[in-house]
Amino acid sequence: MATPNYGYEKRQRELAKKQKKEEKLRAKAQRRPDDPQTGNAEGDQDAAPSAAPSEGTNN
Repeated sequence: MATPNYGYEKRQRELAKKQKKEEKLRAKAQRRPDDPQTGNAEGDQDAAPSAAPSEGTNN
């Protein structure tokens, strides 16, 4: 009986992981144009109120 080729099996698993990761990145990149607009608006609103109390506390 032939011995199992563990190196080949490992390489196939690595390729599958790499392919899945690339697919996720592509899907994320397709969603990205919508997200930054809403993310930036929320981030700006959150940054301004948190900056004001810290300025008042320091003075």
